[in-house]
Amino acid sequence: MLLTCDGRMISIKWKVFPLWNTITIQSGRASQAWLNTPVTTTSKTMSSLLERSFKTLEQLAMHPEGQTVSMVAATLDMPLSATHRLLTELCRCGYVRQVREQGEYVLTIKLVSLGLGFLSASGVVDVAQPLLERLAEESGELVRLAVVDGDDLTFVAKAQGARRGLRYDPDMGLSVRLSCSSAGHAWLATMSDEEALQQVAKQGFGTPQEFGPKAPTTVKALLAYIHTARKRGFSTISEVFAPSMSAMAAPVRSASGTIGVVTIAGPMVRLTQARMEELADALMATADDIRGASGASAMFKKRA
Repeated sequence: MLLTCDGRMISIKWKVFPLWNTITIQSGRASQAWLNTPVTTTSKTMSSLLERSFKTLEQLAMHPEGQTVSMVAATLDMPLSATHRLLTELCRCGYVRQVREQGEYVLTIKLVSLGLGFLSASGVVDVAQPLLERLAEESGELVRLAVVDGDDLTFVAKAQGARRGLRYDPDMGLSVRLSCSSAGHAWLATMSDEEALQQVAKQGFGTPQEFGPKAPTTVKALLAYIHTARKRGFSTISEVFAPSMSAMAAPVRSASGTIGVVTIAGPMVRLTQARMEELADALMATADDIRGASGASAMFKKRA
């Protein structure tokens, strides 16, 4: 912070990552202005900068080939100069690097290392992996575990059961779109209709253009999926999350609420509605086994 005074005016200049901000105060009202102005201004500036930082990291995560300053600025609707300063600061902190001078910016593995280190320390994978592999072997399809993290579901572990032919294997570590995924429907089914719709409202509905052609786009259509899942104890979808793909999911419940969701997903030609009915007992048994073993995970123990 820098403070200068010429006898009548006080100028205060402070740095909030990564920009300098300045306010000027009339000396006769300095005390009141000092109490009222900087706290709110700093808070708003910091919030905006933090949001821009995370949005930038998320943008680069979707483009492993890298993006130029102008591409990031245009996508996130940020000034070019501010985007350049932000990327420079992220480079200094080790989260981003520039491929070449005047070239694209890419993420480093620092964020990945942080995430993997956290999962390793939490014990989630150690607890769940053998159980997921058993279900993957039995189903012959992709099996995944998503954990409840506040208002989000995030996939943290998987086992691939498909040994030949078509294999469905989407990206890991992504938050689940609740309105059009089997995991989302299974989790929403553990809530009241009002609570479920509140959760969906925070994300918005996924559209058929972005996901599958049968993705629900109205409250009535979504509630039909949720009510069916609530009645049966597990959810099933076909061409809702992605074209020509089916999936099913069961919640992992604890005494205090739902701590995760187990899913099976694969091509519709193999994972038909009849096949999902056959796998229902095995799916729910796996979810129950993960609940029973959750005490060995620091993350699950905190949620249980």
